[in-house]
This record gives sequence, C-alpha cells and structure tokens, in this order.
Amino acid sequence: MAKKPPSRISGQKILDELRLAAKKGDRTALTLALDQMHTLAHSPKYWEKYLGLLRNPLARLVDMLSIKQGERIANQKGWKLPRPAPPAQKSRKPVTKAAKARTARARAAAAAAAAQISLFE
Repeated sequence: MAKKPPSRISGQKILDELRLAAKKGDRTALTLALDQMHTLAHSPKYWEKYLGLLRNPLARLVDMLSIKQGERIANQKGWKLPRPAPPAQKSRKPVTKAAKARTARARAAAAAAAAQISLFE
C-alpha cells in the first residue's frame, strides 16, 4: 500500500498563528489559523488532529467562537433544542413613556452591537 502523504497543516503552526494574532492583533494570522482549523474540523481525515489541537485553551476559544463544531455534531446526530412554549395571553396595559424609552434604548443597543465588526470573520 502507498503511504499517506503527511498533512501540510500542523497543530503547532496553527497555535503559533493564534498566539501571534492574540499578541499583536494580526488579522492575517487569525485568518490563516481559522482557515486551517476549518480544514481540520470539517474533514474526517484530520479529526484526531483537531481533537489534539483542542487541548490548547486558545484553540478551544476560537473553536467555540467561530467554528462552532459542537453545533455541527449536534446537527449530525439529530439533536434539537425543544421549542419554547408560547407566552400566555396577558391583559394589555397602556404603554407608558418610560417603557417606550426603555424599548428604544434596547433596540439602539442591539443595533450598535450588530454593527460592530467581528474580529473572527
């Protein structure tokens, strides 16, 4: 049988890129590391390498924030979250100015958070 060629993706290289991105804020290093982590995470051939990589806390953090491998596994296994029960009907009270202001502030805060640029994309 022919020998399997070694992978060009090294766990140590990925960790070096992640450390560089963490220390200096290097987006290129982060993009490179994320791309290589995606390759490891989504190919069955490299699955064991990926699990070894996740021993590092920095790699686990990146996995939770951007790759979301756990969601993929849950989807493959058919696990689903239970649907929340609809809220019971309540009697409607007149809306006060303070309640309207709170709602407006909450919407503005949510819009500001959605407009913020993500470091992991």
